[in-house]
Amino acid sequence: MEKLKNTILKTKSFVTTTPGTRFSYLLIAACLLSSSSCTLKFSGASLNPDMKTVSVQYFPNNAALVQPQLSQSLTEALKERLIGETGLSLVEQNGDLRFEGAITNYAVTPVAIQQDETAAMNRLTVTIHVKFINNVDEKLSYESNFMRYEDYASTSDLAAVEDQLIKSINEQLVEDIFNKAVVNW
Repeated sequence: MEKLKNTILKTKSFVTTTPGTRFSYLLIAACLLSSSSCTLKFSGASLNPDMKTVSVQYFPNNAALVQPQLSQSLTEALKERLIGETGLSLVEQNGDLRFEGAITNYAVTPVAIQQDETAAMNRLTVTIHVKFINNVDEKLSYESNFMRYEDYASTSDLAAVEDQLIKSINEQLVEDIFNKAVVNW
């Protein structure tokens, strides 16, 4: 019986935690909770600490074929990416980093021609001209054309797939503009 009491007391003292052990458990729990709710994103942006602001002018659609929402969606996607991944403040005009340009081509062309001379796929292509002005370090400024495309089944109506195609193309174009301006590839 005495042996059983000693075993129970030892077990009880093992289960009962000291203040230091309780603190350790709380610290571990807090770390686990906080790490599961936050993410760390590496954009690769390399910015001069003197840069504080960015301005993005509206990209008008100067293409022969005009898609009404393309200018707005491209301009907004670029703003969101720059603000979200650089920490710069958006200003209307004359930012430390300035982006302006235009959509120069919006075209649908057949691709993947089959034996019966019909296209199995169509390609939506968007080309933009971008002028990037770095007012802090002018040697990093550039003027360049970017072109991206998405293919879709020729049996699909463009109107039915156009929004998704434009979203994907815009993401790729914004990635290209961002990388050339602030990742310096």
